[in-house]
Amino acid sequence: MDAMEIRPDADPADALAAVAALRRLADQLEDVAVERAMRAGWGWPQVAEALGVTRQAVHKKHARRLIAAGVTLRRR
Repeated sequence: MDAMEIRPDADPADALAAVAALRRLADQLEDVAVERAMRAGWGWPQVAEALGVTRQAVHKKHARRLIAAGVTLRRR
């Protein structure tokens, strides 16, 4: 089975639950990776480029959590 295929007889509820679980996992992995990068001295532009998003988007999504975790954030 191709990774992009869903069996025709698959229960839609199961397929959608799997998608939701994968999204939660991806969010958790992103949180850990962003925190590690910022603790390693990366700036918002570097993190944003690595994720394929804007600096503003990554800042909006992660800044509050990182500050609460005690991460020292670089301005640029």
